Amino acid sequence: MRERYPEFIYEAYHHEVTEAGLKVWFDFRMGNVVFHPEALIERRSFLDFNVDGIDRMVFDMGMIELISYWKCACPPTVKVLCGSLSADQVAFWKKLYWNGLGEFYYTNGIAETQEAFLEMRNEELEIRNTPGAEPIPHSSFLIPHSYLVPVGGGKDSVVTLELLRRAGKKIRPLIMNPRGATVECARVAGFPMDEVLVIRRKIDPTLLELNAQGYLNGHTPFSAMLAFYTRLASALSGIPNVALSNENSANESTVIGTSVNHQYSKSLEFEDDFRNYCSSKNFNFQFSIFNYFSFLRPLSELQIAMLFSRFTAYHDVFRSCNVGSKEDIWCGHCAKCLFAYIILSPFIEPARLNQIFGKSMLDDTTLELEFRQLIGEAETKPFECVGTVSEVRQALAMMQARWYPTSRPALLKDLKDSKDLKDFKDLKVLLPMGNLTPEERQILQAACTEKNN
Repeated sequence: MRERYPEFIYEAYHHEVTEAGLKVWFDFRMGNVVFHPEALIERRSFLDFNVDGIDRMVFDMGMIELISYWKCACPPTVKVLCGSLSADQVAFWKKLYWNGLGEFYYTNGIAETQEAFLEMRNEELEIRNTPGAEPIPHSSFLIPHSYLVPVGGGKDSVVTLELLRRAGKKIRPLIMNPRGATVECARVAGFPMDEVLVIRRKIDPTLLELNAQGYLNGHTPFSAMLAFYTRLASALSGIPNVALSNENSANESTVIGTSVNHQYSKSLEFEDDFRNYCSSKNFNFQFSIFNYFSFLRPLSELQIAMLFSRFTAYHDVFRSCNVGSKEDIWCGHCAKCLFAYIILSPFIEPARLNQIFGKSMLDDTTLELEFRQLIGEAETKPFECVGTVSEVRQALAMMQARWYPTSRPALLKDLKDSKDLKDFKDLKVLLPMGNLTPEERQILQAACTEKNN
């Protein structure tokens, strides 16, 4: 495929304000194949579509969108014809493409080196290092100390929403491609859809047709794509802080002993690189007020589960299952469902947990492989957004001690008691990690110190 398609060309990007909102779309070409993905930021009373800097932000959105289309044939050269890139920016994009596609390379059995996998050219505009540029002026209606909170429908974004809301912060949910769980979580938090910032993103159907014909497919760094969309959303809304809900387990590799990480674009490394891309004078574009960070970064999955267990109004509406997302259900047969069940099990009594998930997942022996992956007895962790092996094993030990002192569910019967099963972490302790202010860390610390029922 690389011989058949030697170049992938980013030809143009577009944006216009319509009655529906701000529409953006892109022109990509790969040989005789063209792609035109598009997105719409829906019109809301709290958005200003005339802020400065939209042009550059849309260009960068095209740079992250193209990775989903490039991967179907992996052309050795990406040619950018519609915007300027410094040498530092090229290095940023190549690092993101490489690490963000680590799982894609691994699962497709592609052997390639970081140096050889991709050359990026900006032939019509000189690739240069620049001394920096003046910051893009912020919106005239900037709202200090306010937060955009991307809502994915799972437990993590619920915890971010609730802790910031209860601390008296001004928050605005952001939902990309609304579905049942995301809409319901916003509603429970007190936000009808006309108070939610909504982005609707469409994949060009040509890509799906190529995948059906046998062109390559696989995981792309969705969270990195979301990052660039939230930067534009921040500018349009005048809300400077984007509070993600990624925690520290996102930094752990999925394939043991390698750098392959399903959650790379949720890692602190990517977060720091992206913050630098948006603000550093090493780049020729700055957006000085934009603050992108993960509010839950100092927490473990166990701490997040503990906090979520308190917010009972969400227990029947949240969903974390990718398999069942279109139907807004827990499929009950995947590693993501099993992990969510396990991590909540120390804090929610078994009968209620079974009601939420539709069954006792730890009694389902068809999930033996997924269970072994989660507890570290397989070559890889599941290629899903799940916690660390240590967190899973700690959750199982805590669950057994609280609910099953004399008997065990089917999947736990052959699990040996080992030191790390008894070595619980203090759920009151925060990791010294992330880009939080002292006040934000204090909000987390107070929540973790509060006694659970």
